Amino acid sequence: MPRLSSALDSAAARGEKAMGMFLTSGFPDPPSTLPLLHAIEEGGVHFIELGMPFSDPLGEGLPIQRSSERALRHGIRMRDTLRTAEAFRSRSDTPLLLMGYVNPIYRYGTGNFCRDARSSGVDGLILPDLPLEESDAVFEAAGVAGLDLVHLIAPNTPNDRIEEIDERSRGFVYAVSVTGLTGARLDANDGVLDYLERARRHVRRNKLVVGFGIRTHADAARLSRHTDGFVVGSALVDEVERLWDGTTSSMQERLEHVQSFVRSLKFGPVPDQVAG
Repeated sequence: MPRLSSALDSAAARGEKAMGMFLTSGFPDPPSTLPLLHAIEEGGVHFIELGMPFSDPLGEGLPIQRSSERALRHGIRMRDTLRTAEAFRSRSDTPLLLMGYVNPIYRYGTGNFCRDARSSGVDGLILPDLPLEESDAVFEAAGVAGLDLVHLIAPNTPNDRIEEIDERSRGFVYAVSVTGLTGARLDANDGVLDYLERARRHVRRNKLVVGFGIRTHADAARLSRHTDGFVVGSALVDEVERLWDGTTSSMQERLEHVQSFVRSLKFGPVPDQVAG
């Protein structure tokens, strides 16, 4: 069984909601990304999304935009991201997905990219700007390489299209919680639970995972009521940015705080361990 599906199935068998975390490759600086990925893993995640920096991340809010710009200023390119994935995989069995935009993949060469991603230990791809109708080339190349291809749905996605996306997805279906950007604030009365309950009825082939706007354990618990798991991205990026730019803590203290922050999203708040 693929590593991602196995991890999600194991979480479900234990009665847990699967937790995924997103971090941009090369953020907050190239030497820190790999230690952060391991700190995230030690916080109890079931899978990790490694962001591929891109100059025009049209689905991202300001935190992830800034992280991508920062990585690009450090000179991070696709091969650097693949090397980070390979280094992570050499010490970990936690599923790792690459999340980003399709233009850099086309530029790299779709088949070559999927082959190199798989050989680097990557388990799947999430490409928010890849429409279902234009996904054949990536779908086929990913399948040949043994990569899962996760597609996204949104609150305005019709039921028949949800079912079509479920049929074409491998790994899970990613339910975007808002019709907007990553990092958007959630409104308790915005109808998101009705949308997720509807999505649950129409996603039958895959696990259903919700993301966008989740910043706390309470957010995660509420939104995953009708899903198999959740993803946190902007809140983690904000926390890393604060720690690396706004504290005088040692690297080890920062990593320990990140680990505690990740664990708090799953199990509830923990005391702050990092001095300002």
